[in-house]
Amino acid sequence: MSTPSMDAPHVVTTAQHDVDLTHARWRKSSYSGGANDCVEVAELGECAAVRDSKDISRGPLLFSTAAMRALVSGIANGSIIDR
Repeated sequence: MSTPSMDAPHVVTTAQHDVDLTHARWRKSSYSGGANDCVEVAELGECAAVRDSKDISRGPLLFSTAAMRALVSGIANGSIIDR
């Protein structure tokens, strides 16, 4: 996997206690087709949370907004690829 260049500090954590997830509005990709086999994302102001829709008990990963933008941008422009 290649990593895009990062200009800003990026934080990713599994420490779910850093952010209040009580009122998180989880969204699934429209490409999931209603199946429960994808990831869900919630925007939480200063960060974004990502969780596995098949096993939400594991807790989400928390990304800074800059890290989430870099991840999505890298996937969209092909600089992050799975080999």
